[in-house]
Amino acid sequence: MDITTVTSYRAARTRADLALATGEVVIAGGTWIMSEPQPGTTGFVDLTTLDWRDLEVTDEGLRISATCTIARLLAWVEHEAPTAWTSLALARPAADALLASFKIWNTATVGGNVCQAFAAGAMIALLSTLDATAVVWTPDGGERRIAVADLVVDNAATSLNPGEIVRALDVPARALQARVGLQKIALAELGRSGAVVTARVDPDGTAVFVVTAAVRRPRVLRFPQVPGAGELRDAVAAASDFYTDPLGSADWRRGVSVVLAERLRARFARELQEGVA
Repeated sequence: MDITTVTSYRAARTRADLALATGEVVIAGGTWIMSEPQPGTTGFVDLTTLDWRDLEVTDEGLRISATCTIARLLAWVEHEAPTAWTSLALARPAADALLASFKIWNTATVGGNVCQAFAAGAMIALLSTLDATAVVWTPDGGERRIAVADLVVDNAATSLNPGEIVRALDVPARALQARVGLQKIALAELGRSGAVVTARVDPDGTAVFVVTAAVRRPRVLRFPQVPGAGELRDAVAAASDFYTDPLGSADWRRGVSVVLAERLRARFARELQEGVA
């Protein structure tokens, strides 16, 4: 797509370069912004030229740069990540739930997928399940932190204020050594996901179930242990923002989300009962 309104491009080298003029927007992978007209956009400010390190193992866990591509994250998870971080097995199925080819993975960024805030955002599902925190740079030179699940407030809407930039996504160490799973469904065999349910069970038995794609923002459900079937069903079905669009009705999304969550719950309950490592 030719963005005919854009008349300027700046490569950001320092944080000071992120002060945006009227009509400027930041760009990283650009896979969405280049896909349709942007009548209000007159300039791009490139974040990738800041040369942020893609991935960092820290004492607190894993830091994923906002400009890290999905392809780079997957390659690191599969070939470089600590073997004890079993939760990262969720990265590949989450990326597969994003209706995009490997070509998109090579360009689209983790931070961009989160900040675009689409209901079916694959990295939103992954990072919400792993209790990731977004590190947000504020225009005054400071920073604030907010859970990824809370950063997304509606379909294609975030709580970012004007001039704020997501610098990184921090995944805490406590969430990285868990059992994880993902279930998804679409109306068409190769269609965009109409409902995605992800889940994590920590070594201490606490459980997290997350519904995305079917609802307008991530729904994070927490339990002190793997819940019973009825408890989980009621918690999933209680969400008030299942929505209707050409990819599925609200009632269908609610119903299939309950089924997908139950599949994960039953698997976890069986594994824990059998003592599967």
